[in-house]
Amino acid sequence: MNAFNYFNYFTEIEEYFWRKRGAHLLVSPLDWAIVETWQKAGVPLEAVLRGIDSAFESYQRSRRAGRPLKSLAYCVDAVLDAAAQQAEAAAGAGPVAAPTAAAREPFSREELRGFLARNAEKLDRASRQTGAESASLVRTAAQARASLAEMLPLLDSPAALDLEDMERRLTVIEDRVTAALTAGADEETLLAIRRELDRQLAPYRRRMTAAQLSQLERQYIQKRLFEKYDLPRLSLFYLT
Repeated sequence: MNAFNYFNYFTEIEEYFWRKRGAHLLVSPLDWAIVETWQKAGVPLEAVLRGIDSAFESYQRSRRAGRPLKSLAYCVDAVLDAAAQQAEAAAGAGPVAAPTAAAREPFSREELRGFLARNAEKLDRASRQTGAESASLVRTAAQARASLAEMLPLLDSPAALDLEDMERRLTVIEDRVTAALTAGADEETLLAIRRELDRQLAPYRRRMTAAQLSQLERQYIQKRLFEKYDLPRLSLFYLT
């Protein structure tokens, strides 16, 4: 997968699913959480799109005509099967050529600098709005802002950017924020999120393994908590 596709993972999957479904509708929070589980598991974009094709073909064969496929949850098994098939095929292939310098930098330094700055501003605003409600979140947000500031000198280097390492740094920062959010959330908030997820998952739960459900639950709770406190997602996958 080239670098452009890699960092437009969410957008490409969303648009492809829209086209397959034949309706430009908003992708649900559950669908976004599912895409995040694929991204964190390292499922290649090509495998996801192939899996979506396979799921739609299966759905059309087994369901009454005219009933649209509404959620990516139906595609989970097909996507993982496509990823496994792609991994098997790659195991017997020759060495892959190294990406070019241009491919390693799909974003300009200005875009990256703006992304880090906007996220720092959002973290500051969220911590001020939260105030005494969560002292732990305020501290973690301040640490996150400092960590983002420490990344800025990387953008001034004349050497090619290592975006994979930048992504790892951002993931570590975001994980710390997630831990603070989850630890500070009251029981009623977490219970409401879990009930919401259970309602959405009900038609698809039997299609997923316990491990898949557990990972999806973590991603869904993270997404909803970030939305509740208006916190930015820090991954480069959200730059576009």
